[in-house]
Amino acid sequence: MPYRLANGAVLAAAIGLSLLAVQQYSHLLPGSAKTFSADRERCYAVVRAGRNDCGTAKHACAGQATRERSPEEWLMLPAGTCLRIAGGQLKAGG
Repeated sequence: MPYRLANGAVLAAAIGLSLLAVQQYSHLLPGSAKTFSADRERCYAVVRAGRNDCGTAKHACAGQATRERSPEEWLMLPAGTCLRIAGGQLKAGG
């Protein structure tokens, strides 16, 4: 009998968490957010060679960074993440 109760509790928790995730990250359930916002920021001087997100004065396209941690190259990261990365800057060349 204790196994049935434990199994029921695990299933109820899984269903509850699934419904919570659907409400939080979609518009399917009543009370869900009307819009999603994912604040992002440009993070300079953390890019690996060939992994930049966009062009600079030296080139026009993403993926053309020629050196590691160039102060002009940037990546889009979730807001608040850049300054946690060693050497991350919110302004180019600064």
